[in-house]
Amino acid sequence: MIPAQFDYLAPSTLEDALAALAEHGDDAKIIAGGQSLLPVLRMRLNAPELVIDLGKIEALRGVRDDGDAIVIGAMTRHIDVLNDPLVKENAFVITKAVEQLADPQVRHRGTFGGALAHADPAGDLGAPCLALDAQFVIAGPGGERTVEAVDFFVDLFATAIEEGEILTEVRIPKRAGWGAHYEKFVRVAHQWPIVAVAAAVKVAHTDAGATISEARVGLTNMGSTPLRARSVEQALIGQPPTDAAVRQAAASAAEGTNPPSDLNGDADYRRHLVTVLTRRAVLAAAGA
Repeated sequence: MIPAQFDYLAPSTLEDALAALAEHGDDAKIIAGGQSLLPVLRMRLNAPELVIDLGKIEALRGVRDDGDAIVIGAMTRHIDVLNDPLVKENAFVITKAVEQLADPQVRHRGTFGGALAHADPAGDLGAPCLALDAQFVIAGPGGERTVEAVDFFVDLFATAIEEGEILTEVRIPKRAGWGAHYEKFVRVAHQWPIVAVAAAVKVAHTDAGATISEARVGLTNMGSTPLRARSVEQALIGQPPTDAAVRQAAASAAEGTNPPSDLNGDADYRRHLVTVLTRRAVLAAAGA
C-alpha cells in the first residue's frame, strides 16, 4: 500500500527539529531509522501532514564516555552500537541484545533511540536498558529533562516522551567486568521475540568459590512494557552460579508479569518459558 501524501523536512539541528515539531503539533511525525514508522505509513495507520527526519542531525549520533556512564545518541544505528567497544566493555548486555535484533538490513538502518521510542513490548532493547537502570534524555520546548528507565516505558507503545519532545540520548551506568547474555526465543529467524530475557551478572571469586554478588534481569514481551525480574535478582545474590541455585532463583521470573496470549503462545506458556530462559540467560552471563 502507498502512504498518504505528506510533506518532508530534514533539519540539520535539534533546535530546528523541535521548532518544526512545535509549529505543526499533531500533524507532524518524527522519523529516525524508519523501521517502525514506514510500515505504519504504508498501511495508512497514521497519516501525518509532515514527516520530520532526524537523519541529518549529527549531534544525535555516536557513543561517548561520560565518567561513570556511557551515552548512546538516539540516532546511533544498531550496527554502530553493536560494534562499539565502549558498549561491549561497559554495557555488554546491550551488545548481546543488538546481536539478535531483527536482521542485518534493519540493524544497518534502524536506530537505538527510534526503537526505544517506539516502545514495542516485544522490542529487544527495552529490557536491557531497564535492567541496566538507563536514563533517557528528552529535549523539548522547555529544555532537557532526564527520565529513569522505570518511568520511561508507560504502556503499550507509549513512553514518557510528551508532545513536542524528542529523545536525544540514553545514559547507561558503566558495568565493566559484568557477564551478560540475552536469551531470546522465536519460532522463525528474525521474528519478534515470543519471550526474551536480558541478564547482567557480577560474579565474585574467593577462596571459598564463586558467588553472584549483583544481578540485573530484564524481561521482554511479558507485559505491556519491559519488566524487571526483581525477585530473581534478589534470590541470586550470594548464590553460586550453579544450575541448581540459578534454577531455583529463576522459578519466580513470572511473578508480577502479565504476558499476552496470541498465535505464538498463550500467557501460561510464556510464564513457563520465561523461567527457562531466565535460567539459561543467568547461567550464560555468569559463565557457568
